[in-house]
Amino acid sequence: MRNVLLVSLDTLRADVAYSGKMAGIESLRSAGVTFRQAISSSPLTPISHASVFTGRQPAGHGIRHLLRETLNPGVTTLAEQLRAAGYATGAVVSCPGLNRWYGLDRGFDFYDDEIPRLPDGSDPLTVPDVKLRGLALKRAPLVAERAAAWLSSQGQRPFFLFAHFFDAHWPYEPPEDVGADVDNPYEGEVAYSDHYLRRLLHQVEELGHSLDDTLVVLFSDHGEDLAGWYPNDHAGALGHPYEEGHGCLLFDTTQHVPLVVCGPGLPRGTEITSQVRLVDIAPTVLDLLGLPKIEADGESLAGHLAAGSGPSRPAYSETYYPEERRQSGEYPDLLPLKAVRLSEEGDRRKVIWHVGGEAVDVYDLLADPHEQRGKPLVEG
Repeated sequence: MRNVLLVSLDTLRADVAYSGKMAGIESLRSAGVTFRQAISSSPLTPISHASVFTGRQPAGHGIRHLLRETLNPGVTTLAEQLRAAGYATGAVVSCPGLNRWYGLDRGFDFYDDEIPRLPDGSDPLTVPDVKLRGLALKRAPLVAERAAAWLSSQGQRPFFLFAHFFDAHWPYEPPEDVGADVDNPYEGEVAYSDHYLRRLLHQVEELGHSLDDTLVVLFSDHGEDLAGWYPNDHAGALGHPYEEGHGCLLFDTTQHVPLVVCGPGLPRGTEITSQVRLVDIAPTVLDLLGLPKIEADGESLAGHLAAGSGPSRPAYSETYYPEERRQSGEYPDLLPLKAVRLSEEGDRRKVIWHVGGEAVDVYDLLADPHEQRGKPLVEG
């Protein structure tokens, strides 16, 4: 495995990613391994990506709110480890949540985080509303173009390229019809990102970097609650008006995400149903490349990839965004949430507890896959 391409399709639900409608995603799935039960550490972009880059849960990497913290200086990132091994490291990101202010540029020789200001001229990095922040983005064609331009400047050096597509985030206004059979504007935006993902993959090969010797990892940082467009939505009039797409809740709507891994020597067209986590990505990449480990909460999935299966892993998620929403005064009773999702053969459950409160709910995800019938946790 000479090169590494890490692709984030921000705000992509697992069910839409695996719907068969997205040609780019399907091409990678046919070339590699699909993890059908991958879980994100947080429903917010900077927090979730920090877990991907470091293999650490939020308490370990230090980013737990949307606007308060930066990356813990004592934590090693995947990019730092790959740069130390001689890789050219470049990233093109497309939203305020991946601004270098968070420290997520550590280890990258090139980090393009340029985005426009909001329509009113304000700095999107200072805006706590995740919906409004979505108005400031670098569109997919520019992400693919700039990623390919950086790659072209590196000649034939081994590379680590991170490409981040933000188009599926609100507002759902796909700028062009890319010919996908979609059911709503959100899926149109996903298809738009997917179209330019395919273009980027083609450009990588045009530049002389064969995908046959490249480790490709595709994931999403979190999903999206469309307030009734899908049967497992919870936002808006469905009971949670403060859930503006994502951020305040820890249901599978936002925490169940796609993860696809392709590379030389790995199985092709394989699906793994064991539960894994996004914190497993960094340890997996380093293990597959034969590079030194970093201190991490995640574990390598190399064994799963080699065998086409493996044990499920408990998945932790958290959100402290309710504290930031509560400060507006509109939702004074919101509390942060933590969750653990457990998945074994014949049993899949999630426990969600309210930080600072007494409520603890348990969901049987096999009997209640849309998480509509949570039951209080009873001690003993």
